[in-house]
Amino acid sequence: MRTLKWIIPGLALMLAGAQFVQPERTNPPSDPAASLVAVVKPPAQAAAVLERSCRDCHSNRTEWPWYSRVAPVSWMVAADVKEGRARLNFSQWNIYSPEMSQIRLREVCAKTRAGDMPPKYYTPMHPGSRLSAADVAALCGLGGI
Repeated sequence: MRTLKWIIPGLALMLAGAQFVQPERTNPPSDPAASLVAVVKPPAQAAAVLERSCRDCHSNRTEWPWYSRVAPVSWMVAADVKEGRARLNFSQWNIYSPEMSQIRLREVCAKTRAGDMPPKYYTPMHPGSRLSAADVAALCGLGGI
């Protein structure tokens, strides 16, 4: 019991101190003409799905939620966005050749069909990001599948 008396205040102090170690939460500038929407010109339904379900992690237009400012969750959110942008960034679509663009779009289809995107841990806090069968079909149509 005496140990518990010190553990709880110690954990609270560590959590409070962690708030001072904030990750970078930025949205790099980007040219709208370089985006997937501008380059590929997807149908409206597919563009809406990308905006609703993919934008936060796979573009330079992340809307940072309130919990992205609370450690240690803030560290995980920032890491997820950084990784998502590194793997696929819809704001910088102009860097891909037409062939690579098709490969990337097929990967989007495969990941969404398999249920890997958006991640299962993301959708509870972002219920609007869940994909219906019609949403997946719209995304798969981008890659000519």
